[in-house]
Amino acid sequence: MKSNDFTIRLERPEDYRNTELLIREAFWNVYHPGCTEHYVTRILRNDPAYIPELGFVMEQDGRLIGQNLFAKTVILADDGSTVDVLTMGPICIAPALQRSGYGKHLLDYTLEKAAARGFGAVLFEGNIAFYGKSGFRYASEFGIRYHDLPEGADASFFLCKELIPGYLGGITGVYQTPAAYYAAEKNPAEFEEFDRQFPAKVKLKLPGQLD
Repeated sequence: MKSNDFTIRLERPEDYRNTELLIREAFWNVYHPGCTEHYVTRILRNDPAYIPELGFVMEQDGRLIGQNLFAKTVILADDGSTVDVLTMGPICIAPALQRSGYGKHLLDYTLEKAAARGFGAVLFEGNIAFYGKSGFRYASEFGIRYHDLPEGADASFFLCKELIPGYLGGITGVYQTPAAYYAAEKNPAEFEEFDRQFPAKVKLKLPGQLD
């Protein structure tokens, strides 16, 4: 990867289809047979939680090779207050370019843009081995719990990064995932109809998938 061989810019409406194709290729059979992340992205764009000013694509030689987006959500604090935070993703890089440094560059750039807009923290689900390189830590270190997760269950997937140092100081509570991230589960028929608009791909059950 060369620092001058790509650009990162805001996603435009004319990018939507190609962004969804990119996401589908990047996530297909990774966490589950097939994937739903491209549908989640479509639903999120029309959700009040979505932040268009933080919806980015990475471009190389006129084609999209990466994307990231952010949405607003909250922590329901144990003291009864509500704390505004961000969640992030889907974030992806084209499969052929993964593990080449593009992902970290995209991640760091978009986090800087979120911080510049005054947002205090980002919480989301990810692998600490990768995201830890950009300053993410286990959310449990901040006293933040993942909703619907039984006490004592493994929460190592749940990560947090303060964009404003000390923003979550003294706060404990439960993170709330925006409803749009569950759109495929709530509307399976609509999701299947949407997915049929894309090139046919084989769903496979592979080792390491979540289910």
